[in-house]
Amino acid sequence: MALVPLADLLQKADQGSYALGAFNCNNMEIVQSIVGAAEAENAPVIIQASQGAIKYAGLNFIIALARQAAEGTAVPVVLHLDHGTSYEQVMQCIRLGFTSVMYDGSSLPLEENIAQTRKVVEIARVFGVSVEAELGRLGGTEDDISVSDRDALFTDPAEAEKFVAETDIDALAVAIGTAHGQYKGDPELDFDRLEEISRRISCPMVLHGSSGISDANISRAIDFGVRKINIDTNIREAFVGAMRDTLAENPDEIDPRKILGPSRDAAAEIIREKIRLFGSSGKA
Repeated sequence: MALVPLADLLQKADQGSYALGAFNCNNMEIVQSIVGAAEAENAPVIIQASQGAIKYAGLNFIIALARQAAEGTAVPVVLHLDHGTSYEQVMQCIRLGFTSVMYDGSSLPLEENIAQTRKVVEIARVFGVSVEAELGRLGGTEDDISVSDRDALFTDPAEAEKFVAETDIDALAVAIGTAHGQYKGDPELDFDRLEEISRRISCPMVLHGSSGISDANISRAIDFGVRKINIDTNIREAFVGAMRDTLAENPDEIDPRKILGPSRDAAAEIIREKIRLFGSSGKA
């Protein structure tokens, strides 16, 4: 089927109290892993393109891969721009066929973030494209910051209420203690903050930096209204780990298909595990 917008899938996820898996792609094999896992689990799925992926593969290649993957399957597939910080880039993605975009104005003052996000929403609505936005900022994997500094980066519930009301976004990415990249230990998430945000806003929430979060904490976040969960690092770990194993066992192998094939399978398996954890298996 054709690529679909995110908003309708979020509404179904909210009604069913499960989360959609949003998986970052970097090449053809990972796109195949994402869609293959979704087919095996009969689950709706989100293919995400990060800034790094766009720089590596290019927008046109990513769109072509995602469209081909979606047209070859019966499960709903969303093509989503992850962390679009440029208004111009967001508009370009909408024009070229992305069905969902994230405008990340989290580094801007609140009022400016609201104004820019609202502008994106107004245009995206014309094209039937869904919009995710962000309040608060995620740290890195080794940030040496104090508790008060961490609190300053987290999403403020009162600001979240104002932001959602004035922008009419489809989903809000919240900062509650997750981080991009690999974790050293299980991060401490602020579930009290997440619960309060959930009470105050009218749209589903998104959890970024979710690789390495314990299954129990993922399930708890879903209970509090998280309906989109981003996974990237776990896919990279599985993909590259299988590649290393293959080359260690067959150091003279020069056929890329025999090296990347097992990596594709390993990535698909971790994606299937996440889909089941998120509760979206069987929801296509």
